[in-house]
Amino acid sequence: MSKLSIPEFDDIVAAHQRILPFINKTPVFTSRTINEMTGAQFYFKCENFQRMGAFKFRGAINALSQFTPEQRKNGVVTFSSGNHAQAIALSAKLLGIPATIIMPEDAPKAKMEATKGYGGRVVTYNRYTEDREEMGRLLAEKEKLTLIPPYDHPHIIAGQGTVTKELIEEVGELDMLFVPLGGGGLLSGSSLSAKALSPSCQIFGAEPLAGNDGQQSFRKGEIVYIDTPKTIADGAQTQHLGNYTFDIIRRNVDDILTATDEALVSTMQFYAQRMKMVVEPTGCLSLAAARQLGDKLKGKRVGIIISGGNVDLAQYGQFLAQ
Repeated sequence: MSKLSIPEFDDIVAAHQRILPFINKTPVFTSRTINEMTGAQFYFKCENFQRMGAFKFRGAINALSQFTPEQRKNGVVTFSSGNHAQAIALSAKLLGIPATIIMPEDAPKAKMEATKGYGGRVVTYNRYTEDREEMGRLLAEKEKLTLIPPYDHPHIIAGQGTVTKELIEEVGELDMLFVPLGGGGLLSGSSLSAKALSPSCQIFGAEPLAGNDGQQSFRKGEIVYIDTPKTIADGAQTQHLGNYTFDIIRRNVDDILTATDEALVSTMQFYAQRMKMVVEPTGCLSLAAARQLGDKLKGKRVGIIISGGNVDLAQYGQFLAQ
């Protein structure tokens, strides 16, 4: 496949029109508790209420909607720890496209079962010893499938950018925006929307402390590769940013912050107790990072992207009990 152009805000606008018949327009919630704690006005964009439980559906349905008849017939292949897997499987089901999903053998049970439930053919691998990207390339070549990676693809990025487009169109311009960061699809797409609709907004990525490849890359000015990080934020266990996503992030993002697993558990408990929401660990990254800024939040209008709510219920119960 020839290299596609780096997406711009116009691509996000087009993607939004393309995917509107399929997606949920997710709610924006507020919290008096967090506003009183910080002296800021927080707006939570709740992609945990998106179809299949995460923002990933937006990018997946945008990418697969642009397949040619031949691509639709042959099918799609991807690799993912869970949310992109479910997103591709559901999108493929809706569009009548065969889907093969490469998932780590230790992926959350709920995510793997949902992927299979949507009709995806699941191929498992060991995330600590095997290369999922190489497996994806080989399968695509062998079976003439179209490879749609989880984040480093212009159509994926454009679809993910519709999250922040909806948020700012609903609540107005923001002073700060916090976005979970794994491979960078959501952060890069969000930054394009924020720069277009709220030019003075500061944009922050938020990733696990144990997997701060994005922060290292941002500081160094080049993509840094790391071993698969051990963190409860399974959606952010990426080893590196993508070429497309890093190019956009380094231009648009103000800083990349990190959060410990302990901070993610505390944030998960806050969402459950105070906002009555189930949020997966990766979805907690944005608020966990924002809370670290303390007094810098005072008087600000703050956007928080909650990326998803797909968490194994038994494990979720353990997190809440800590």
